[in-house]
Order: sequence, then structure tokens, then C-alpha cells
Amino acid sequence: MAKSKNRVTTILITGASSGIGKACALALAGKGVHLILTGRREAELKKVAKKCAPAKTTILVFDIRDQKATIKALKHVDADILINNAGLALDLSSADQTNLEDWNTMVDTNITGMLTATRTILPGMKKRKRGHIINISSIAGTYPYAGGNVYGATKAFMTHFSLSLRADLLSSPVRVTNIEPGMVETEFSNIRFKGDKKRAGAVYQGLQPLTAEDIAETVRWSIAQPAHVNINRIEVMPVMQAPGGPQVSRKV
Repeated sequence: MAKSKNRVTTILITGASSGIGKACALALAGKGVHLILTGRREAELKKVAKKCAPAKTTILVFDIRDQKATIKALKHVDADILINNAGLALDLSSADQTNLEDWNTMVDTNITGMLTATRTILPGMKKRKRGHIINISSIAGTYPYAGGNVYGATKAFMTHFSLSLRADLLSSPVRVTNIEPGMVETEFSNIRFKGDKKRAGAVYQGLQPLTAEDIAETVRWSIAQPAHVNINRIEVMPVMQAPGGPQVSRKV
């Protein structure tokens, strides 16, 4: 990661207590880096922070769905890099059978939370004439699948917002990257199926999915590009998955 010899690089990661957020923190930790890790689970954030030495770490505990709490926590943060990672999927019910509260939770987390963090941090980046916003989206924002309804729609929003943000920032050195993973084995499916580990495990049965570390390396590479280079979008899948919905090859 390119950084000034005399300046600490401040990296803000939302949803950093586990999964891709945690992997990003570990991948980007190092001398001359200040990591600001956010999430709802204080104990887990502390564990991640401990593993990030020698990087300086700060943890901020709040629910990103709470707009007032998010603004309060982030309004004095001067981040060089913002990784909008906090997000989730809930259930795979069809649109006529879903729990409306699950839809609201996904929208509040994946869209409203991301927008609030971005709007709070971006003015400082523009003022300092440096910055990089990295949004962790999903291939679900491009390729629909049964039961993906609102989750896919939230990721489509994030993808389009990222591209629109690039247009807004055309006269600015602030960079924007949208990363769109396919199947990644983290707590994602366990959360989607609300703790049903058997159902969550079946998602990855018979194939080798991506890992959180794979996506963290993609993030690290995007950041490491020269200042005049902007990586707009990266779509990344495991070899055993193909574009166009849940097309996977499973070992029998």
C-alpha cells in the first residue's frame, strides 16, 4: 500500500468484527497504519484489534443501521481509506413469503448504513485532496437468483452508487472501487439462515468457495495501485462458480 513516509494512513473499516472486514484489517495492518474498526460486537472487535499489531487500532462500537449513532461515531474521523464492508443477507424466501422486517434490516444495513458512512467521511477526503472509498458489493447485484430479491437489489444499489460516485468525483483525486465477490465462506450464510449451521454449510458443500482473505487481498491490491489509477469494479468468483445466478459445479 502506497503511503507517505511521514504520514499515518488511516483506514476505516465497517463491519470489522468478522469475515471480510476482519480479513481486511489483518491484511492492511502494519507500521504507519491507523485502523479504525467498527461493528456492534465490542468483544470481537477487541480480538481483531489485538491481532493487528503493530498497527495502531481504534474500535468504534455502534449499529450502522442507526444513522444518528453512525454520524456521531464517525463525524470526527479523518480517513484516508473507507472500506464499506458492513452488510448482510437474511433468508431466501420468495418475495410473497418473506418477513418484511428482514427486508428492512437489509436495506438499513446495506444501503442506509453505507450511505451514512460515505456521506460523513467523503467531505474530509475531498478537502484533503486524497482518499479511497472501497465498497464491498456482490455479484448478486448483477446476477439475480431466486430468493435474492432485496439482498440483490441492495447490492445493485451499491454498485450503481459506486459508479455514480466516480462521476461526482471526476475532478477530485479521491478514488472509488466496487468489489463484487461471488461465493465467500464466512459467517454470511450462517447469518442469512439465522444460525441454522446445517443449512448454511450446505451452501458450500462440494465446492471450494472464496475465502475472506481472497477478498482482502483484492482490496489490498486495489489500494496499492498508483494514485492516478482507479479500479472501478472487480468481479471475483471461485473457479467452481460461473456468472448468471447460482451456477456452481459441485463434487459428488
